[in-house]
Amino acid sequence: MDILVFKTSVKYKKHVKQLTAALDKLPPNTKWHFDLEDPDKILRVETKEDVATRVKEALFLNGFACEELVD
Repeated sequence: MDILVFKTSVKYKKHVKQLTAALDKLPPNTKWHFDLEDPDKILRVETKEDVATRVKEALFLNGFACEELVD
């Protein structure tokens, strides 16, 4: 299981609710969580598949910035 980490422009719980439908369309057994307390408004995605592009597209299509953070 891989954990992908993204810096986002998502600031409020209402934004997370706006994105829920799009992120819930990721492959089965993919889990995602926003940490809005983090200054970078982190989105963590736990998955077995390569979904980075799909995550970025989902945020961009909903008007949010998103950048994958790599070790």
